[in-house]
Amino acid sequence: MKKICTLLATFLLVASISRAQLRVGLIAGGHQSKVIEDNDLPNWDEIKNFYSGRTGVHFGVIADIRLGKKSNFYFQPGIVYHNKGRKFSAVYDTTTSDVFQVNANEFVNYLDMPLNLVYKFRLGGNVKFVIGAGPYVSFFYTGKLKTETVSKTLDYEAVENNDPPVGEGEGQYSVMDYGVNGLAGFELGKVMLTANYSQGLKDFYKSDLYKGSFRHQVLGVTLGVFIDGNKRRHPKDRDGDLVFDNVDKCPDVAGAKKLNGCPDTDGDGITDSDDACPGLAGTESDKGCPADKDKDGIVDKEDNCPTITGTKANNGCPPPDSDKDGVIDVDDKCPKVPGLARYSGCPIPDTDGDGLNDEDDNCPTVKGTAKLKGCPEPVKKEIIEKVNYAAKRVQFDKGNAKLLTSSHKVLDEVVKVLKQDPSLQLSIEGHTSNDGIREANMKLSRDRANSVKSYLILKGISADRLTAKGFGPDRMLNAGTTEAEKAKNRRVELKLSNQ
Repeated sequence: MKKICTLLATFLLVASISRAQLRVGLIAGGHQSKVIEDNDLPNWDEIKNFYSGRTGVHFGVIADIRLGKKSNFYFQPGIVYHNKGRKFSAVYDTTTSDVFQVNANEFVNYLDMPLNLVYKFRLGGNVKFVIGAGPYVSFFYTGKLKTETVSKTLDYEAVENNDPPVGEGEGQYSVMDYGVNGLAGFELGKVMLTANYSQGLKDFYKSDLYKGSFRHQVLGVTLGVFIDGNKRRHPKDRDGDLVFDNVDKCPDVAGAKKLNGCPDTDGDGITDSDDACPGLAGTESDKGCPADKDKDGIVDKEDNCPTITGTKANNGCPPPDSDKDGVIDVDDKCPKVPGLARYSGCPIPDTDGDGLNDEDDNCPTVKGTAKLKGCPEPVKKEIIEKVNYAAKRVQFDKGNAKLLTSSHKVLDEVVKVLKQDPSLQLSIEGHTSNDGIREANMKLSRDRANSVKSYLILKGISADRLTAKGFGPDRMLNAGTTEAEKAKNRRVELKLSNQ
């Protein structure tokens, strides 16, 4: 909000001192907003039909600045409060789903700052046709997220969030958005009626469940009323220096006419506001200060090294560089050892301690060999095949994440492999078919992956060597239309690495 207020204040200041013809307009209107989403979900073509637009309002203030006395072009910046977002409504088949109906609202509100260039063409009398376009910057203001769920047993549940998370991380709404907008319509004297369109060019939201693009699109109608800002005023001279305020660059301080009303205390022909040494006569090349041969901002009579650029803290001399590596000691993290500027004065690091510095190491965070350019030896094919075979034999109780006893012996073989080579890491991935509710499948796949992880930890494998993830139905091996195909999609994959 501080940024917005600063920009608005700057805009009003510039407008108030501008010679251009200025009007301020109060605007309001209605619109239909929607979210243009594109993602990698396999069933998105079906899901997107459940989304619809949000009907909302917008209101705010714009400036109407004519770009020249006879120009037909106008600059119209402004600040507009805008409702945006979308709705979701779906009814499910209760023979295959525990949910009967879901209704959700994703209502988000913004402060938009359009910067439009508008062309006005007179049709006759006071009627003008107006058309324009330009970029806009948008700042997140408030939001309201609400989801209503009715189960097949007609149980009702409502979840509401009136303070959605804001930021640039997953599951958050971006603080700033931007895009382009356009308008077309008519102006009758001080009244304007236009149709408006805007399209976001930035993803305003980052999902924590899947990869996707989310952009706002708005189509609406706006009614505006202008207030003339051009009233004749008599010239003023606040500082009494006989230079009127409208041409006086220093209207509150008496000055000389030849310097556009600004003072020059030292009489060197440079106004005090532009004079780095207003009490000492100097030259324009030295910004009003006495001679400074090395241009380091310290006049020669106070400079211990007048021909070498230095700093004020060192009385005009350059700061010390003990190891002569070109990085001064105050910025050098290794002041006694020559290094490189890009490493803050330190030598090139060897993060993994394998004898190859990071710039020559293809795997700088994992110990490796010079033969493989710093990377470790690849996992042997027979070990990978052994673990893959074990993964295919891991089984769970139907519909939950409890390991069957028969799976213990299978996973014990994996434990042996991991204990034989402590450098190996294991990624455990849970997958499901596309039957049932997606959220339930995602949870089941995560729970099953974590069940395998917990068993391996119980058998003495360190947790920091294991990762467990659930992908639900997002990475199916086939179309999943037959029971045989669905069975193949319900699986756990075990992936070895030594990094």
